[in-house]
Amino acid sequence: MIQTLHSARRQRLPARVPAAAWLRIAAAVLAFAFGAGAAQAARIGVLSNRYSSQAAADFNAQLTGHTFTGVDVGAGAPALASLTAAYDVLLVFADTPQRPLATAPAVGDVVAAFANTGRAVVLGTFYDQERSDAGGNGWGALESLDPNTTDGIGVPSPNGQPRTLDAATIVVHPLTRLVGTLSATQWAGGNEAKPGTVVVARWSQPNARGNPDPAIAYRVTGNACVAQIGIAPHYASLGSYGVQFGGDFYRSWQNAFDFAAAGCRPGGGVDADAQAVPTLSELALAALALALAGLAFFERRRIAARR
Repeated sequence: MIQTLHSARRQRLPARVPAAAWLRIAAAVLAFAFGAGAAQAARIGVLSNRYSSQAAADFNAQLTGHTFTGVDVGAGAPALASLTAAYDVLLVFADTPQRPLATAPAVGDVVAAFANTGRAVVLGTFYDQERSDAGGNGWGALESLDPNTTDGIGVPSPNGQPRTLDAATIVVHPLTRLVGTLSATQWAGGNEAKPGTVVVARWSQPNARGNPDPAIAYRVTGNACVAQIGIAPHYASLGSYGVQFGGDFYRSWQNAFDFAAAGCRPGGGVDADAQAVPTLSELALAALALALAGLAFFERRRIAARR
């Protein structure tokens, strides 16, 4: 009878989760937290009438996780099938000392079709100069998907305009991760966000209309996601880092391609409101790692005491 009572009491006691199980759980959480921000590798086509190969080579040297290939569109637009077969993301810009760019409408049409397949597109200066509202030939269907219009001028030629990032306007977002500064002495700015565009950082200087000038922005239209970084992606071919351009230039482009490679989905769905990414902070990760080490220490002591 006594033995039966003791057995019943033992059965009513709550089960104790072994420390080893907690270790496995904590390790899994830690592994997920560190891996959650890992970007998927993308094949990126760099489309421009000039400096496409140079920009691709610079990004291959300076950025990580993606491969960049220059695609010269000065003579004509590539076929959609060739773009979708070779690339996951496109970067589109122009460099046109003799404006306008005759091939821009055809290039814009095929890039818009690429974006409508669900593959993201990133735009950079001097895309703005070839927009129809800045006196260019226009980018065809792409102008219905891009996040910004221009201020009527874009980046003015031949002298350009200086731009510095307004840190107070930076929104916590994958596009602004680790970005605190960004600057250019000439080739940046001149844009105006469309209604519905998500702007995550602005330049300190207003555009030619006196309105806020978006530095980093993106727009989702149906299946298409198009981001725009308001600075020349091929700046390394136009000047020297730390002199004509500087700050978190390469970090900004790294973020843009990481975001595009993920399909503009920072957390499994399209982010329409530019809210903070739901991941653990560095402090939380450090605390979790410390707790994991403590659990391991006490588990080893418990095992040693039982021997």
